Amino acid sequence: MLRPRLRDWLPDPSAFRDMDAAAERLADAVVRGEAITVFADYDVDGATSAAILLRTLRALGSAPDHYIPDRLLEGYGPTPEALLALAARGTRLVVLLDCGTHAFAALEAARAAGLEAIVVDHHKAATALPPACAIVNPNRFDELADGGVAAAHAGLCTAGLAFLLAVALVRALRRRGWFATRPEPALPALLDLVALGTVADVMPLVGLNRAFVALGLKRLAARANPGLAALLEVSRLSAASARDLGFHLGPRVNAGGRVGTADLGVRLLTTEDPEEARRLAAELDALNAARREIEAAVTEAALAAVDPAAPVAVAAGEGWHPGVIGIAAGRLKDRLDRPAIVIAREGDRPAKGSGRSVPGVDLGAAVLEARERGLLLAGGGHAMAAGLTVAPHCIPALVAFLAERLGPALAARPATRPLAVDLSLAPRGLTPALHAALAVAGPFGAGWPAPRVAVGPVRVVEAAETASGGHVRLLGAGPDGARVRAVMFRAAATAAGAALLGARGRLLHLAGEVVRNDWQGEARAELHLDDAAPAD
Repeated sequence: MLRPRLRDWLPDPSAFRDMDAAAERLADAVVRGEAITVFADYDVDGATSAAILLRTLRALGSAPDHYIPDRLLEGYGPTPEALLALAARGTRLVVLLDCGTHAFAALEAARAAGLEAIVVDHHKAATALPPACAIVNPNRFDELADGGVAAAHAGLCTAGLAFLLAVALVRALRRRGWFATRPEPALPALLDLVALGTVADVMPLVGLNRAFVALGLKRLAARANPGLAALLEVSRLSAASARDLGFHLGPRVNAGGRVGTADLGVRLLTTEDPEEARRLAAELDALNAARREIEAAVTEAALAAVDPAAPVAVAAGEGWHPGVIGIAAGRLKDRLDRPAIVIAREGDRPAKGSGRSVPGVDLGAAVLEARERGLLLAGGGHAMAAGLTVAPHCIPALVAFLAERLGPALAARPATRPLAVDLSLAPRGLTPALHAALAVAGPFGAGWPAPRVAVGPVRVVEAAETASGGHVRLLGAGPDGARVRAVMFRAAATAAGAALLGARGRLLHLAGEVVRNDWQGEARAELHLDDAAPAD
């Protein structure tokens, strides 16, 4: 897997239920020139999967439209009103991406209006499925029960599934002779989009996902997609790693759906005009900066509202921006080391919530069960993340249910967990050459973490909080004369951060990921800290 090849890992798309039906129906639409609308979620997975399908359909001679719902006005997934409006303006076939698995009312309304639908999604499904001509989802109940090829790929995000659908669609058209007089689209050119969706949706970087990201990063380096090239520019990145996809490119694509215009990300990723790409990327960059300020305020308010004794941290607040509650939930989860749900209330109206979980605790399944018990108006997700809509008066009952449902799994987690270290070295060993040697085993991310390196002992010379972000930066001196630079992100308000800020003059062992930092033309290695331990 050091140099993965797509043909070694790509499964036959036909192994997924309804994949062939979806490909044949799309092929019919392409051949007949039918009006197709791609309806996608407003997050990075939705934007990248939409861009993959839109680019594929355009390369096949189709002229598809797109629709991204407004997070604040419409919420997650399709509404009956949205699908009926698409039907009224002439759409014959709608493809729902990263949503639709639980859209019973919307898809029933679409069917009654004569609008056909294909669902491509990866969120956990209930035993029943809504009406559609095809539902491609490796997390369908029947796929998981069979335990076949699709279940083995349950860790794919929708961008990966959209790529498989593109493969199946091209194959279906090839059988019909569609390419006798026209070129086939170069589908590997879409792998940069697949990589971005996979990393941003925190999918495990193993197997096919690892191949997608490794090959996608190579494609990204070519800057062939004008939108991604513009994102690299505004992010001030000369090259991109998997980490950069998650921390720099992904949040900017997300910013439109969170605090701006929902379809900005899709427009950026599908434009062929470099000038338009630069304009859209600059707009998303500005929105991302605004999003950070809003998110910081919501996070602090949510931390103050959490019951410190509850096994699941649930915080609800009036007027919190729904566009940042998922990020705030992630911050709470990291800070408190337990599942967290942040709920934005607006008086007596249904409240929107977003949750993030910790390894070994399946939040998505608990949210589905809460919905089935009538505690939620809507909800779904996967093990590590979930979204929900809840009546305000039901929030206390939801908190009690989550404590009962997830309490045993949380109690089974050890109170203290050992920190595994892959390599221990003296301070002088922390070099750019070490980073280059370790990077060969990348890309790193969820399911395939970067090697953790312990460095020490070092005497702390400087320890300070950064001007923004609440990070803690360290400068240490080793007995071998080497200087060690390290940073612990968003740690200033934590116990670990406080200990580091008070460690000046002390000897420490440091543990974390080795990263390369090119500062004023000088290449140097530093640590992104996971933890530190006294050495004196």
